[in-house]
Parts: sequence; C-alpha cells; structure tokens
Amino acid sequence: MSNSNPVRIARAVQQKRRPDGMPVPEDFAEVELVLPPLESGTALVENLWLSVDPYMRECMDGDWELDTPLEGRSIGRVVESLSPELPVGSLVFHRDGWRTHAVVAADEVRVLPRYEGIAPESFLGLLGGTGLTAYVALTRIARLRAGETVFISAAAGGVGTAAGQLARLLGAGRVVGSAGSPAKVRLLTEELGLDAAFDYRAGPSLDAQLAEAAPDGIDVCVDNVGGTHMEAAIGALREFGRIAWCGAIAQYNTGTAPAAPRNLFDLVEKSSRLEGFLVANHRDVQGELEEFLVPHLRAGTVSDRLGVTDGFDRIVDAFLGMLRGENTGKSVVRLTPQG
Repeated sequence: MSNSNPVRIARAVQQKRRPDGMPVPEDFAEVELVLPPLESGTALVENLWLSVDPYMRECMDGDWELDTPLEGRSIGRVVESLSPELPVGSLVFHRDGWRTHAVVAADEVRVLPRYEGIAPESFLGLLGGTGLTAYVALTRIARLRAGETVFISAAAGGVGTAAGQLARLLGAGRVVGSAGSPAKVRLLTEELGLDAAFDYRAGPSLDAQLAEAAPDGIDVCVDNVGGTHMEAAIGALREFGRIAWCGAIAQYNTGTAPAAPRNLFDLVEKSSRLEGFLVANHRDVQGELEEFLVPHLRAGTVSDRLGVTDGFDRIVDAFLGMLRGENTGKSVVRLTPQG
C-alpha cells in the first residue's frame, strides 16, 4: 500500500547562537527539516528565490528563536497541493525563508500575478517589500512634491536603488544619494540617473559632502542608515522638510544607539518632520505600486537591481555580504538554475 503522505525533508538554515557584533558563519547551522504532512487546504512549495534583508540582523538579537527555522521573504512554486486555491505550478510569495521547501496554507501566501515580461523575482525587488518601502516612504510618509530635492542614504542598496528611481519618476527636481564605494557612486549617477552621489567613506564630513551634492538643501530624505547620515540630513533640510526613516544600518551590529543625530531640535526650528514607518502597515498600497511600476519595468525606464547569489548553501554568505555592503541593489538568493 503506497503512502499518500510521505515524509518530506527540506534543507534549512537555523540560528544557533546570538551574535556579538557583526554576525559570523558560526552563528548559523544547516539542518534537515522534517516538514509537516500535507493536509486539506495546504500545499508543498519548492522555494526558488530567497531574500536577505538588513532587518534580519535585528531579528538575530532576540526576535528569532535559536535552533528553529528562520523566516524571510520567499518566492516558490507549488509542487504538491491539497488546496484548490494553490494549484500545482502556481508561484507564491510567502515568509518561510531560509529553507528549500515549505508547507503553506492558502491564507499564509500570496499567489503572484502573471505580468507579461516581468520576472517573478521582481516580487522580492521593485514589486516586493523593497520597492513598496521606497514607494511608501516617498508617497505616504514624505509626500514628495514635484520639483523637490531628495536625499537617499545607502542609495546603492535595495531600498535605496528603488527610492532613487522612484523619486525621479514621481517628479523630484534633484535626487542625490550616499554610497559606500566609488563603484557604487558611479552606478548611481551613470546607470540609475541620480543627479549626484558621494562615497561617505571618503573625503570630508558627511555634512560637507551632502552640502556639495545638494547646495540648496534638501526637502525630503529617505533614510536607511540613521546615525551621522540622519544628522547630516537634518542639517541639510529646508524649512518644512520631511525625513522618512525606514532603516538603521549604522547601529545593527553595535548593540547600542549611535551618538548621532545630535541636532534633533533643528527639526523644530525648521518646522520639519521625522517619521519612522514599517512597510507591513502599508500592504494596501501594493496594488497601486504594481499599477505604477509594471509599465516602467516593461519599458525599461526603471531597473530592478538584484544582487544575485546562486545556491542555497550560500545563503549565509549572501546575508553577511549584504551586511558588509558588498551588494548593489536588492540582495537575493537563487536556489535553482531556472529561478
């Protein structure tokens, strides 16, 4: 008699200890994970693409339980199904990352729409949480107006490359950004169309570099860094300026808040606004983002910059490399050659 619900095994990466500062490979372990049996309303998904993101570093300090499967944005293909809502072959977005396979329920996933000419991995990039974060920052939090000057910190990262291109499409008058190497600066100005960019690790102070890039000041900042980057942005703000704060790379590996920004009261003097946000509270904007961006992706007027690492066994390498700033654009892991 055949077993209609055999034991299914996935490869998975777990966190086995809390990091002390910058994570190292020894903080993780690869294991074999026994998946739950398929039940009515569930499906087996083979993961094709996994996302590694800066927020995961904070999760390592306590949000993630040790020796348990980790979570993260993922795109997979349904290979077995006991759910009419999840037919075999459909592509789904879900959050059971850091593993090769997952058993999911229909209410836990999003079946991805099929857009002609659009790669599925874009739903981890410009059409996913990365692009949505940038879009919400500019349209909902900062409420960018035509002709305004925008500064984007960590502009060569995932959210940064999205924000730079979106700011231009939304009518910004001048877009400037910071990055961590001369090569990234060239990417921003020569390929992604920013008006100016600077290497924050070189030259004079951040304040001086930003003043040179935006001599008339800035109206909007999309801040992915915090610390001295936010301090420089506050200093450069014009009256009634707005900062949309969505990341704090400056403190992820330190365990303590940085001394900067030391000029917060300047926000009062300039009648300016600093607002933090979580993209999870703006899922209702997803349809608007796709309606806006899909035509631009098809036309090539925006570029979905993905830093691709191949192979499940390199997911930790991809994550640590992203934390070190080795990626340009959104960092993703491709698990299968066909993607």
